[in-house]
Order: sequence, then C-alpha cells, then structure tokens
Amino acid sequence: MEVVLGVDNLVFIAIISNKLPPHQRSRARRLGIGMSLILRIALLFTISTIIRLTTPVITVLGQGFSWRDIILIGGGLFLVYKGTTEIHHAVDPDETPEAGAKGAASFGAAIVQILMIDLVFSLDSIITAVGMTEHLPIMIVAVLAAVTAMMLAADPLANFIHKNPTIVMLALGFLMLIGATLIAEGFGFHFPKGYIYTAMAFSGLVEGLNMYARSKRKERGLEH
Repeated sequence: MEVVLGVDNLVFIAIISNKLPPHQRSRARRLGIGMSLILRIALLFTISTIIRLTTPVITVLGQGFSWRDIILIGGGLFLVYKGTTEIHHAVDPDETPEAGAKGAASFGAAIVQILMIDLVFSLDSIITAVGMTEHLPIMIVAVLAAVTAMMLAADPLANFIHKNPTIVMLALGFLMLIGATLIAEGFGFHFPKGYIYTAMAFSGLVEGLNMYARSKRKERGLEH
C-alpha cells in the first residue's frame, strides 16, 4: 500500500524536478524522496497526534472538517493549480522565451514544492498504515521499502517523462486527477484507490500503444 500511494508523489517529483537544469534534477529527486522518508518516519512516532487529526475542528454549512481534511483540500488545490499552470506553459504557443524563463523552477522553489506535497501524501499514507496495523516496526519497514522503491524508480521515470512530451501531458493530467481526488476526500467523498489507478493504468496503456504506433510509422518512413 505504501508503494502504491508513493506513485502519486513520484509523478509530482518527476514533473517538478524536470523543470530544473539537468545537473540539478537527480539531486532534487534524491533530496525530495529523502525528506519524504524523514517526514513519514517522524509522523509514525506521532501516531496519537495523527489520529486526532481526523477529529472535526470546524463546521461549515453542517459539514465537519478535520485537520486532515483541510490538509487534503489544500494539497489537492495545489496539485490542480500546478497541473493547470504546467499545461498552460506546455500548450500556449504565444509564450515568449522570457516568460518561459520566469516559469522555470529554482532548486529551492522545487524543494519547497516537493516538501509541501510530501506532507500531504505522507499524512494520507500514515493514516492508511495506522488503519492496517498497530505495530510501529512493521509500519517503519513498509515506509523504508516504499521509499527505497521510489528512490530506484525516480530517475528512470523522470527521464522517460522528459523524453516523451505526450507522457508529460498525461502525467500532468494524472496530477490534476489526483488533486481532484484529494479535494473530494477532504469534503468526505471517498474514491477507492483501485479505480483511480486503474484509470491511470488504462490511460498509460493507450499512450504506450500510441508511442508504439508512432515508432512503427517512423520506421516505415525511414525505410521509404
């Protein structure tokens, strides 16, 4: 479960880090994932506090919101905003080089964004872990395994996304989907993760077929 929940975080890290200069990208990913490990383990040692985050603290129009709900809504809005702005930068044909340079992320800004979304995904994964087991060592081992898998997959995934522009747009669509799901969960609407990941896997499969078809057309064109 920790590995599956880490996929969302990894896609975001890949997109943010790919906006940095090439020599900074791998370092930003390792630093972002390392901070995710520290944050998740720190949260595990505050389980009693984490559980209390699910207690409603404010009520709006008869709807109670806990700190977890507020964090999920805030994180979801951030993902939707980030996905929208990145798509705008990708499809706006009138954007000038100066405007593109202003949109490029600095190393510090990228780390701050990664840390912000790490908090959202870490909180969600820890609450899920608490619901599955009460044994702290088991949860720590699961977090270590998940972060190790993320560390190994980070560079290959980010490089693959960077080399395939259509994959970038698909990944941005995934970010917006995840953001909308977080907002809905903050408002009390639960979407089974299996549905979300099935939709993402199906979209990825279709894009994979498109990439294969384009490569075959290119090969035929070179032969002619």
